[in-house]
Amino acid sequence: MASGLTMFSVRARQIAGVTSLVGLIVLVLTLLQLNAVARISLEETGSRAELVANSIYQTAFGALTQPDGALLAADPATVVRNDGGIRAILDSAIGYSDNVIYAAVVDETGRAIVHSSPEVEGSQMPAQEPFSALVERRPLSRVLAIYDEVNNYEIQQPLLVGDRAWSVRVGVSSVLIADQLSRTFRQALTTAVVSLAIALIASLLLSQWILRPIHVIRSGLARLGQGERGVTLDLPPGEEFKELGTSFDALSAQLTAARDQQASQSATAYETMVASLEDAVALFDASGKVMFSNPAMSAVLPALTRGVNVSALPAGHDARRLVEESLQTKRPHGPVVSRIEAGEGEERERQLATHTVPGHDGELAGVMLVARNLDYLSQVHSTISYSRKLAALGRLFAGVTHEVKNPLNAMTIHLELLRGKLAKIAVPPDVTKHADVIGAEIKRLDEVVVNFLKFTRPEELKLEPVDLERMIAHVARTVEPEARAHGVAVKVDVPESLPPVNGDASMLGQVFMNLAVNAVQAMQNGGTLRFDARPIGRRVRIDVIDTGQGISPENLAKIFDLYFTTKKKGSGIGLSMVYRIIQLHDGEVEVSSTPGAGTQFRIFLPQA
Repeated sequence: MASGLTMFSVRARQIAGVTSLVGLIVLVLTLLQLNAVARISLEETGSRAELVANSIYQTAFGALTQPDGALLAADPATVVRNDGGIRAILDSAIGYSDNVIYAAVVDETGRAIVHSSPEVEGSQMPAQEPFSALVERRPLSRVLAIYDEVNNYEIQQPLLVGDRAWSVRVGVSSVLIADQLSRTFRQALTTAVVSLAIALIASLLLSQWILRPIHVIRSGLARLGQGERGVTLDLPPGEEFKELGTSFDALSAQLTAARDQQASQSATAYETMVASLEDAVALFDASGKVMFSNPAMSAVLPALTRGVNVSALPAGHDARRLVEESLQTKRPHGPVVSRIEAGEGEERERQLATHTVPGHDGELAGVMLVARNLDYLSQVHSTISYSRKLAALGRLFAGVTHEVKNPLNAMTIHLELLRGKLAKIAVPPDVTKHADVIGAEIKRLDEVVVNFLKFTRPEELKLEPVDLERMIAHVARTVEPEARAHGVAVKVDVPESLPPVNGDASMLGQVFMNLAVNAVQAMQNGGTLRFDARPIGRRVRIDVIDTGQGISPENLAKIFDLYFTTKKKGSGIGLSMVYRIIQLHDGEVEVSSTPGAGTQFRIFLPQA
């Protein structure tokens, strides 16, 4: 009893000591990580906010000055407020950074001339604490300021308009930064808990060395598991271990007999498995004789049949050289590329390599020769090379469209300036009509460029389990008003037990919304739009079915082509985006349609 208490005390001290040490280390590393994450988050937030401020400054400066650098004669506040480029940057500023809450251009009196929230425009904006003051604090003070103080900080960019000192202000919220840090801290806490659990397990395992008899038995069992024969136990003397040793010896003998029987059965199973491989495989014993050769090897090197020595191959043959070198050096060799006759005088490239097979005693038991067909690998390399070229072409297209968009923006600005000047003078109606035509065509071309950028720019997937039942229900509610206006009934047949899929919720929502809107628009005289979803193996099948006018056979093969559309005001990019998003999710999309009866889109997505 006392011995048991002593043993328990030693194990308890081991567990407490290791766990405390690891806990302290984890705590220190967690604090360092939190400080580093806070610093990196603040630097990233500051960089993004400065980029937004600089973009607004450059656009505003360009809008307020003429090509020769002189200030425009028009009211600067009106020019800035009506500039489409500045408004676009302000609208996108909040989405560009998670922690940015507003962006504005402020005059010398502190009044907001233009603001990301239009309702604030014209109001006074009291100056906030500079963001640099938060960044320059000490680590502990910085973290406390983020969590304890609910403040907004600003990054300001001076903007001189003649003799008037305007400024560009970008606001950053400490609450959003704190929320971002909290998510990271929860991850660090999880890591700390896992580390403590590992330390506890390690302490338990470490304590076992004290119980030497159990350790000896475990070692003997491990040797048996490795296939060693005649294993005995070096147990301490005593009657309490004698019976245990006898039982272990009997178990060892029975296991050896069972292993011999299983080895003969496994050899047959191994040959069956290797025979189905596409690679050619041959197994040689330590003397160089063929023990096994699968059908693929028999087709590549017919001379290597069971029982034949590797010397049956010609003296200069690469396969013979590799096998003999592995038998001599007891090391694998290759791979080497060799041209081997494939029949009728034709030669094909094969990649040859040898691998050593160790025996139970650690000595060389044999050598395995593998001959791999390089034709398939060449096809893979060609496909990869082609994909890289396509990616480079996509980047080129993105750059070209970006360069096209810049002149379009300039043309839009100058067209608005021209319209303003024409409004001040009496001009024939045809002049205004021509200006309107130019503006409409510029807008249409800009939409084409924007759509092309959306299609060619690579998307960053944010994969997570997605509840399709809730998503499809939301899509159905969203399109229901428009469907009701067209006399379309929306039906949803999606079970609540439907397993989630692995995907990007925003992108998949766009897929089903596009399909639903297209279906409703295809049923101008009423009909039924039905959503159906079912699990199929490790995937989920989603059907979007309508009873509309259908798609003609000649157009069915082209509906996923970029810019193909049969609608008068269609962009031709909706179904192309559907197809691309499903491909990014490793899914499949099928379509079937009967003119006059309706269309069915069937989508397969992998389960989470």
